Amino acid sequence: MPYTLAQAVHSDLLIKKSRFIGCVQPVADRAQAQTIVQRLRAEHPSANHVCWALLAGGQSAAVDDGEPSGTAGRPMLDVLRHQQLEGALATVVRYFGGVKLGAGGLVRAYTDAIAQALLQAEKVERRAMACLQCSIPYALEGTLRREIAQAHAQLLAIEHASQVVATIELPASAAPAFIERMNDLAQGRIGWIDIPDLL
Repeated sequence: MPYTLAQAVHSDLLIKKSRFIGCVQPVADRAQAQTIVQRLRAEHPSANHVCWALLAGGQSAAVDDGEPSGTAGRPMLDVLRHQQLEGALATVVRYFGGVKLGAGGLVRAYTDAIAQALLQAEKVERRAMACLQCSIPYALEGTLRREIAQAHAQLLAIEHASQVVATIELPASAAPAFIERMNDLAQGRIGWIDIPDLL
């Protein structure tokens, strides 16, 4: 069963004068991961390496950023896989201390930086989510909002045009029952604009 993280977790290791600043955090996709990595490079301009690994939405990455091939990104990715994480980005910022660690030492250092961070992690079960969009008369907006709250769904957006157009996110497993209940309550006055194929 895949998990993700409740929030970012960090580690800071000093190994033979080199500093390894590790972080594992939840991300949605590769684009968000790359934005975070660019921000890290800007925050640590004198760091020698910003290595990272990603598992998100079927996308994976293992980036050594100048370290010998296979000594940074791949070991970090292996830790994410071993922990059954999905939607997770692991990053390690390295400041070189002047003492070479060798390939084995680098693999251990990058693995430890991520493993140490994950010791503090709160892992949460990753559930498939569905995004629904519907239009309803203004008179039914209160009913819709109550049903969203009861279903532990999230109202992502609401637009007031000729009708109320709502975008809702909820666990995919709860979506069919939510649609059925809203259809009953609205008595045919609700229009579903976007219903995922999985329903």
